Amino acid sequence: MKHPTPHSGAALLMAMLTVALIAMLASAGLWQQWRTVSVETAERHAQQGRWLLAGAQDWARVVLREDGRNGGADHLAEPWALPLQEARLSRFLAADTSGVITDADGLADQVFLSGHITDMQSRLNVRNLVVNGEIDPAEWQIWLRLYRQLRLPDAELQAWTSRLKTALQTNPPANAPLVPQHIEQLSWLGLSSNSLAQLAPHITILPASTAINLNTASAEVLSASIPGLDLFTARQWVNERSNKPWDNLADARSRMGPLAQAISEKRHDTRSSYFEIMGQLRLEGITLLERSLVKREGIVSKTVWRERRPLYSEPGCVSRIQPPC
Repeated sequence: MKHPTPHSGAALLMAMLTVALIAMLASAGLWQQWRTVSVETAERHAQQGRWLLAGAQDWARVVLREDGRNGGADHLAEPWALPLQEARLSRFLAADTSGVITDADGLADQVFLSGHITDMQSRLNVRNLVVNGEIDPAEWQIWLRLYRQLRLPDAELQAWTSRLKTALQTNPPANAPLVPQHIEQLSWLGLSSNSLAQLAPHITILPASTAINLNTASAEVLSASIPGLDLFTARQWVNERSNKPWDNLADARSRMGPLAQAISEKRHDTRSSYFEIMGQLRLEGITLLERSLVKREGIVSKTVWRERRPLYSEPGCVSRIQPPC
């Protein structure tokens, strides 16, 4: 019987190490290939999502255009105010009878769309606070009433509106804060995160001064913008207008009783020009949110600004459009 020599044992060990090394290299190669394919797939889906969201934005502008063509007051019973609940893209394609749109790769069953249009003139506009470089006293009182409804500190309102006045000066000082473009940026003026969270549903920042739409404003905004109107009565008005929206200011005054004279031509209206379009798309592990501000002039809707961002990706995903999962 031939006994193994030290040399044969070393050769066997070397062979085992070689096999292990080859296995490791093969695994690394497969993992790298899987990662490359996953990244390319995620980026392709993200690009497809951007195009689909752009289409959704165009659809929303068509809705606003048709509403503008009809004219009349803007209110929450109109088609533009109905939110689009999350649904598969294939449902929308199925409604197309022209046969022009096809879905050869089955993408439509994987994509979920949702969105809504918000009348931004249903809110208090930060731009209304400063007129000719000075804080408008009547407008400041409106904001003060909203602050007190929400039980927020008066001193905070005084502080950040003063900084806003400085920021909007023609020749602001070097230490002046930047002018906010979105309500999230009001923190630059010293607005606390707690106050911002409570104010967010009731305020906005628009490019120019605007009137409040009585048909779409919340009870809180109505109560703040109309002196003498308590929150309870404002809620009653909201319930009443849901059954019969106000056609114009004259109609609103005729139905508001003793507070009719508090309706201001300068600060109130029943029509709107500024709308925010919010669209959300979900495709496998990617969720994209697109938000844009649109100004409608007659039947023409112009985009003032647009932003798009990923909300999240599911665990284990690979994507370059956001921080690592």
